[in-house]
Amino acid sequence: MKQTRRSILIFMAPAVILMLSVFFYPAVRTTAMSFFGVPRVTTPMSDWTFKGLQNFIDLFNTPLFVTSLLNILKIWVFCGIATIILSLVFAVAFTTQLRFKKFFRAIVYLPNVIAAIAIGYMWLLYVYNSNFGLLHNLFAKLGWQSMAEFGWLSTDHVFLSMCIANVFGNVGYFMMMYIAGIEKIPVDYYEASRIEGANVFQQFRCITLPLIKGVFATSAVLWTTRTVGFFALSQVFKGVQTYTPMLFTYETLFGTEFTVDINAGTAAAAAVVMTVTVVIISSLINHCIKDEAYEL
Repeated sequence: MKQTRRSILIFMAPAVILMLSVFFYPAVRTTAMSFFGVPRVTTPMSDWTFKGLQNFIDLFNTPLFVTSLLNILKIWVFCGIATIILSLVFAVAFTTQLRFKKFFRAIVYLPNVIAAIAIGYMWLLYVYNSNFGLLHNLFAKLGWQSMAEFGWLSTDHVFLSMCIANVFGNVGYFMMMYIAGIEKIPVDYYEASRIEGANVFQQFRCITLPLIKGVFATSAVLWTTRTVGFFALSQVFKGVQTYTPMLFTYETLFGTEFTVDINAGTAAAAAVVMTVTVVIISSLINHCIKDEAYEL
């Protein structure tokens, strides 16, 4: 079948229409809503009251939202560093001649096929439980009584516990990205470096890292979008220490434990702030990390 501009447009039309209806229209409506006083998300546009930037001013004068921003920044930095380092380690290990590496890949990736809420409750109920949790029993068997009695879910440590669960659930996803990037590197590069006497660490620093810069930039952008959308684990490990902007938006929109005042305009403003944040960070990442072509 000969392809023409008209046939291409015909085949693209359903996807474009679906994209506009499912993503574009809600995004425009949410942005518009952030400049108006909107009691509820179902309130007709005729009942909206123009407020200008007041929703954004009120948002940044809300201590809970400011706390959520600090929490999400810590998650983005600390969990991001841990996730990327572990992902790279696994990716490098599983692209060698290691036996059963496909099996190990599947094991590390397995958490990504499980709902985040299920992973959260698994850690909450069966790993961190102070009576019969995995960590409690393990340290008790080893005779480390102080660690066996460690308060993983206490106010001082619940953020750390949530971060560990978050890293556990994300390592496999980014590992597969790095594996795909590493496997595209010609083996001739490594063979030539071995002939020149390069060891494993020198190969990683001089060949692997430079040639997966594009993958690294993509993974950093995806990590940013995942972090901004951080919600499920924040719901499971509920508390001010684990509060995130996405949870603030949800509770401001529907009203629950921490935020009882329902205000769709403020919730929309929070969504716009996080969207702009993602765009800015993603642009900076793509500007600072540029993929380069290498040749033997």
